Amino acid sequence: MPPELHFIILLVLRMAIAAAFVVSASFIAERTGPVIGGLVATLPISAGPSYVFLALDHDAAFIAQGALSSLPVNAATIFMGLTYVVQAQRRSFPASVGSAVAVWIVLASIIRLFDWTLTAGLAVNLVAFGICIPLLAKYRHVKMPLVTRRWYDIPFRASLVATLVAIVVSTSGWVGPRVSGVIALYPIVFTSMMVILHPRIGGPPTAAVLANSAWGLLGFGLAIAVLHAAVTQFGSAIGLSCALATCIGWNLTLWWMGRRKRPMHQPRRAS
Repeated sequence: MPPELHFIILLVLRMAIAAAFVVSASFIAERTGPVIGGLVATLPISAGPSYVFLALDHDAAFIAQGALSSLPVNAATIFMGLTYVVQAQRRSFPASVGSAVAVWIVLASIIRLFDWTLTAGLAVNLVAFGICIPLLAKYRHVKMPLVTRRWYDIPFRASLVATLVAIVVSTSGWVGPRVSGVIALYPIVFTSMMVILHPRIGGPPTAAVLANSAWGLLGFGLAIAVLHAAVTQFGSAIGLSCALATCIGWNLTLWWMGRRKRPMHQPRRAS
């Protein structure tokens, strides 16, 4: 088989696998309400496949360096979420989504100019989430209307994540780990939720899903830090597994804590 054909077939397969992850997770998020939906949205269903495919093509040093660039990008994502949540309360769909994406692009463009250390990346995340989580709190509790799926939902989500994977895999060899780490963390799931849900159920309910994702996104940042540390010490396979376990464990803990608090707020029945 010619090398070019082998590359194309492998690339298409990787795109299809990544698209399947995002589509499945999006369905779960839509049907479980804003709380669970927000937690599902912060699992590594977009960045995870991108990093797996990068690990297949590059060594552990490349992945470790890419993770250092991805860590501050996670802070850019929470600011993107805050921008959308605030704008979506009153402004139109194009204005809300456009301003949120613009914020991410500007911040990511600044981030890629610097060589990041683990300490600096963690510090930026702590500051960003320390600002954004309190501001997002009042937008979390909104009743989720029934979502009617359209025929183009699956192709749209699949095309978004497939395009991301194609860009990351195809350009990683010449853009290097720093830019690859930035591109790999573009918030595909957040973008698809904004674009698909906002026109149907309105800004505030869609914003509630993103607002509920703030704590989960903080755990995602921790998983990126774990990825860097574990890849450096144990290699890509163990590093990626540790990062995934961190994400899942963090979100399960958030879900369990939410279930424990819920009965405390339920009114007592009259005797």
